[in-house]
Amino acid sequence: MTKTILITGGSRGIGRATAVLFARKGWNVALSFVGDQKSADETCALCERAGITGNVFARKCDVRDEKSVIEFFNSARERFGSISGVVNNAGIVAPQSTLADMDIDRMKDVFDTNILGAYLVAREAAKTLHSGTAIVNVSSIAAKLGSPGEYVDYAGSKGAIDTLTIGLAKELGPMGIRVNAVRPGIIDTEIHASVGRPERITELGPNCPLGRPGDAEEVAHSIYWLISSDASYVTGSIVDVSGGR
Repeated sequence: MTKTILITGGSRGIGRATAVLFARKGWNVALSFVGDQKSADETCALCERAGITGNVFARKCDVRDEKSVIEFFNSARERFGSISGVVNNAGIVAPQSTLADMDIDRMKDVFDTNILGAYLVAREAAKTLHSGTAIVNVSSIAAKLGSPGEYVDYAGSKGAIDTLTIGLAKELGPMGIRVNAVRPGIIDTEIHASVGRPERITELGPNCPLGRPGDAEEVAHSIYWLISSDASYVTGSIVDVSGGR
């Protein structure tokens, strides 16, 4: 029986790379997007070419909205049956700023998406998954570094994801459901340009111990391993995919 992966924020960047990798491995892929239909369609086309025709679909889902999250999970089950893994990836970052200069609307947007949204997705995953399945939360190395002078709100939101991972792993472990996280570092995706800092990749990447930025596929492979049975005794772990940063 073909397994199904559900990925939030699957239309671009790490989410897209993860969707394509799972499709290549023969999985059904259900991915969500919040506004960019074109990117979602492009990701579906890439998955179709990499996998089996008809094994992917995209649905608009605002993870901040409880009804939207529930409907996304329901639509994935209606299309493919049981879900074997969830990649809790949807998140945002705002333009560079010190905390002193951040307004309340910006912080609410970041926290509502990155914390409340991630918790809603994790809650539905906890209700939906069964023994032998797994959740991977996408955190950030910012949770360790704090992102001073850049995005301390984002860093704090990802710290909450680390805590979610540890606590939920303990809750779901007795049910045979594993929960882990990845913490990407400087990854070459469009997220930096989306907040006006495309140069951030070339500025910070060479300063990593490995001397370069990472790419989305490298993070996707770590996510795939954590979902797969090869990581069958791994839960409550947070894997840094950061080039040593």
